[in-house]
Amino acid sequence: MTNQIAIALLLLIVAVFAVDQIWLGGDLPLVAARTMDQFIEYVSFWR
Repeated sequence: MTNQIAIALLLLIVAVFAVDQIWLGGDLPLVAARTMDQFIEYVSFWR
C-alpha cells in the first residue's frame, strides 16, 4: 500500500464519520464497535 492510497483511505473514513456525525445522528461509531465485537467473538470461536 502506497502512502497515497493510505492517505486517501484515511480521508474517506474520516469523511464517512463526519457525514454521519453531521447528518445522520452520530450512531456509526457505536454500530461499528458492536459489529467488530461480534466479529471478534465469532473469530475466537474458531481458535
